[in-house]
Amino acid sequence: MKQFLLPFWEVLETLAVSLISIFLIYHFLAQPFVVQGASMEPNFSDDDYILIDEITYRFREPLRGEVIVFRNPRNESEFYIKRIVGLPGEEVVIGPKKVTIDGKVLDENYLEFTSDSAGEHVFSLHAGEYFVMGDNRPQSFDSRSWGPLKANEIIGSVRLRFWPLTKVQLFSLPAEMTIS
Repeated sequence: MKQFLLPFWEVLETLAVSLISIFLIYHFLAQPFVVQGASMEPNFSDDDYILIDEITYRFREPLRGEVIVFRNPRNESEFYIKRIVGLPGEEVVIGPKKVTIDGKVLDENYLEFTSDSAGEHVFSLHAGEYFVMGDNRPQSFDSRSWGPLKANEIIGSVRLRFWPLTKVQLFSLPAEMTIS
């Protein structure tokens, strides 16, 4: 009888270890998401599958230029993907065809084109606040509409696009973005 039950217990043990590992990875290390909408085009498109790193921000602060996933500040059941433009303590000014940080123009080489903004909008960021924007500015609902994003609303940073296969890409830390 013991010889009959031994393989059964080994299968259960392997299954339990696998399920616990998946749970821990999914809730504490990395999580898959599907991009919905056009707000990050051309860099991320509708139905791109991405993997986000949930652990890095436990050891360091988010960096300008990183693409992050966070809960919609107005509807916590929705998730957004945007790029960090402004950091805590900075003054972000959105003007015609440019973004300035503390009076210096931000070089946004990841944008295909810059769009005009009606008027000039000034945002002063406090400790623990970030200014985020979509790469497709005319199609993005972002900090320009609802203000700064609080650090505790950030879920993680995008590290891998794994679908579609023709666009598989590993994302490392952004190069220092130039402010001149």
